Amino acid sequence: MKQLLSVFTVLVLSFPLFSQEKELKPVSLEADFFYGSILEHNPDIQHLITGHPTGFIFTLNRKTYGFNEWERRYNYPDWGFTVAYQDLHNEYLGNVVGAYSHINWYFLNRNLMVRVGQGIAYANNPFDTQSNYNNNTYGSKLLSATLLKGNYVRENIWKGLGLHAGFTVIHYSNANFKAPNTSTNSLLLNAGVSYQLDYKEFPEYIQKEDSLSKTHAERFKYNLAFRTGLNESDVVGLGQEPFYELSFFVDKRLNYKSTLTGGVDVFFTTFLKELITYRSIAYPEDGLSGDEDYKRVGLFVGHEWHFNKVAFVSQLGYYVYWPYEFENRVYNRLGLKRYFFDDTIFASVTVHAHWAKAEAVEFGIGYRL
Repeated sequence: MKQLLSVFTVLVLSFPLFSQEKELKPVSLEADFFYGSILEHNPDIQHLITGHPTGFIFTLNRKTYGFNEWERRYNYPDWGFTVAYQDLHNEYLGNVVGAYSHINWYFLNRNLMVRVGQGIAYANNPFDTQSNYNNNTYGSKLLSATLLKGNYVRENIWKGLGLHAGFTVIHYSNANFKAPNTSTNSLLLNAGVSYQLDYKEFPEYIQKEDSLSKTHAERFKYNLAFRTGLNESDVVGLGQEPFYELSFFVDKRLNYKSTLTGGVDVFFTTFLKELITYRSIAYPEDGLSGDEDYKRVGLFVGHEWHFNKVAFVSQLGYYVYWPYEFENRVYNRLGLKRYFFDDTIFASVTVHAHWAKAEAVEFGIGYRL
């Protein structure tokens, strides 16, 4: 009987511990109104800046509280989804609706929030040679969209309700998926309200001594990656062409957050073949024969910033083989990578650019040995 009572006591006392091992998933909602201006980053869009953009932002946040190690290391960020509607107040630009995945970082005792979001937007009035030739910013209805938001926040002021205000930057571009592609950047002031759905049951933040960051260091690893997609030159009408890229690189993970990379890129950008032919005929003063090689080879160094199985990729490269002088010899790559199967397989979405001018959105897959 005593043994049975002991087992019962252990089970009862252990129940709260078992229940604490189940991850909770608190959620908050936000709604914002914004007002601002389109920045003139290029004189070619001056005729499109005629009004002050307005719109709305709706957000779903998945709150974290330290259940997983990466949450504790990054001060309990949020992640979630954002939908933004923007009226650009210009008859040629029209309206744009964007859907983003985002992450929120908190600073200054969680009173300052910085959001980074990346997604896809739909423009209802893109460039058209007949009906909308003035819109030289959006060459297609589908655009790549980036959202940056910096806000002063006060959450759960009264029964789950909170307030926030600050500024937002929204960037639209199709990364030369289809010409033209001048892009727009909007600087906006925003203000809104938030609501914590389960504010009464929100758990305490877990503070735990994790292993030293450097214990996550690894030996050198070898990587092979393949990237592809569609893009087009800035000459309207030459058409979209596929591109293919092979990369071989070495990485060295330094700690929980950082990995250094370095390697070789080989670019097979087929739209350059059409562009070389076109320029050799249309601009004979350039001295092109039309037989120049369209392939390029680059060397790069880079960094990966890890968030659990996801990493933010940043690379800077230099074309060592550059037979046709397209843009400039320095290039950069920014984007996201997701690791699978004990970090041996990865998928990525990145932007290949020359400083601020995008050349292509790259969809990649790779193997890490």
